[in-house]
Amino acid sequence: MTPMKSDSSDPPAIGPLLSSVRSPADVKRLTEAELPSLAAEIRHSLITSLSKTGGHLGPNLGVVELTIALHRVFSTPADKLVFDVAHQGYVHKMLTGRADRIHTIRTYRGLNGFLLRSESEHDAFGAGHAGTALSAALGMAAARDLAGGSNHVVAVAGDAAFTCGPTLEALNNIAETTRRFIVVLNDNEWSIDRNVGAIARYFNALQTHHTYASVRAKAAEFVERVAGRAARNLAHRMEEGAKNLLFPNVLFEKFGLRYFGPVDGHDLPLLIRTFEHLKTLHEPVLLHIITEKGRGYRPALENPGKFHGLGTYQIEDGSTDASATPTCSDLFGRTVTDIAKADPKVVAITAAMPGGTKLEIFKKELPGRYYDVGIAEEHAALFACGLATQGFRPFLAIYSTFMQRAYDMIIHDIALQNLPVRLCMDRGGLSGDDGPTHHGLFDIGYLRHVPGIVMMQPKDEDEFVDMLHTMAAYDDGPTAIRYPRGAIRGTPVKKQPRLLEIGKAEVVADGTDVALIGLGTMFEMAERAKAMLEREGLSVALVNPRFIKPLDAAVIESFARKCRVLCTFEDHVLLNGFGAAVIEHLHSARIHTPVERVGWPDEFIEHGKPDILRGLHDVTAEAAVTSVMRHFQRAAVGV
Repeated sequence: MTPMKSDSSDPPAIGPLLSSVRSPADVKRLTEAELPSLAAEIRHSLITSLSKTGGHLGPNLGVVELTIALHRVFSTPADKLVFDVAHQGYVHKMLTGRADRIHTIRTYRGLNGFLLRSESEHDAFGAGHAGTALSAALGMAAARDLAGGSNHVVAVAGDAAFTCGPTLEALNNIAETTRRFIVVLNDNEWSIDRNVGAIARYFNALQTHHTYASVRAKAAEFVERVAGRAARNLAHRMEEGAKNLLFPNVLFEKFGLRYFGPVDGHDLPLLIRTFEHLKTLHEPVLLHIITEKGRGYRPALENPGKFHGLGTYQIEDGSTDASATPTCSDLFGRTVTDIAKADPKVVAITAAMPGGTKLEIFKKELPGRYYDVGIAEEHAALFACGLATQGFRPFLAIYSTFMQRAYDMIIHDIALQNLPVRLCMDRGGLSGDDGPTHHGLFDIGYLRHVPGIVMMQPKDEDEFVDMLHTMAAYDDGPTAIRYPRGAIRGTPVKKQPRLLEIGKAEVVADGTDVALIGLGTMFEMAERAKAMLEREGLSVALVNPRFIKPLDAAVIESFARKCRVLCTFEDHVLLNGFGAAVIEHLHSARIHTPVERVGWPDEFIEHGKPDILRGLHDVTAEAAVTSVMRHFQRAAVGV
């Protein structure tokens, strides 16, 4: 296969200081007076480069000073810096020899949008989901202690990550595991959307309490003195000031971490002196810093949710091109809200993603039946179970790649009790530039074998709305729907939706030589393959399966008996996917018609534009035609 070119743009110019930083050692060689200029160059490079590629602009603008200070004081790769989620790792990439490639971020063959151990020795841990940093870093600290090492381990996590189950579980074990461990709590009140829940309210109250200004003032005095007794006094002043805020001894001291802060996360000299002191301590510590998400770019400051992660934009005002076609997320938010207006038992739940799932529409119009539980997918699923036991109809909207976290609850709590929870999986299928941490390529495999579940995927927007209404009306057990990022094909939605018969496929065209079964977004690819095969003189059937489970056994068996070959199309890995389900059924029915499958291989798929990735992995109509035609070519030569 011919190698494909990168889809990145030409590199913009980067400033002289940033150009000189080829490794973290170069950060240490700069004078302290040069560091604010370095920060300014980094921000300019981020704003300029990401305007062409899109990416996580807001989070990275907020951690520029923090990341410079970390690399000024610590020495990677010996010291381990573990960033939670790692969407705020662009600055780290720039300071570890990748500044000249930042314009390739999230493009095929360019830099990954998250940290990646295979990309750099400075990336201690790769992650794209929240809540992993403390546990992973604690494991590194334990390994260091077992090996008798002396390196430092620093976990950097946003305040939203502290609503996450794994983070709280890790906090419970830090003091019992190691004596040397640094946690940085980057507090900016936002994850993707504004943070919610008791912990978020606590952090916000901590920020706005009158004592905070006093602590900040005391900490600033320390900049005048850089060593010895002054460092010890700073620790004491920060500690005592924090203890007087809201709770005695502060929340984190109950977990055995010595608390420092809050401090200004954009005050470089203060951050540097603080980290220099913290690395001398032989006890687990937590440094609470206050930062601004989007700092240095007015549009990002004014709209942190939008600039958490976005596509291309105009640098002057941050404007983006509006989509001409409503996305599936838009359609989902509008439709479920309308369903709920007609049915007081319908409720909506999301896990810190009201904007991404477009449940912000539901939140605005029906706030009393809207629940955002924070980054807590397991809790979200169990919470939905509780609502369902009391006769409510919960729609649980979570990205496919994040629903994986609730897998135990789906089996043990939803399916085992046959509760009518509606699992709505946005980003089902390829997620393009976000890469392997966000591709929704595994949900069919982890759901189709769950007893009693009904799973579906629409071929277009009109059918999507029909399916959502079908789910709302189905109370006999759990249902799941997967739908893609963006639009499907822009099909107009009829005024009056209809309920679909569970497990019934749509036969779009009859045929006797080949049956093409195109699931969901891949139906259009099956249509193209049909046209190509018909030009070869074949009679081609076309089926929209609609339901992954239960399969329409009658339709599949009918075409398997009269056609020479079947071909399935799915935006999912082939192992344990939709095509595998068709093969299994035909085997059980003792029908031996061959089945060709178009889908993703048994590997993690890189990031890049979908068309590039499909061509690279033969997820195309052309590949389907080639596979199907082999059966007729063999027959022609008597094989």
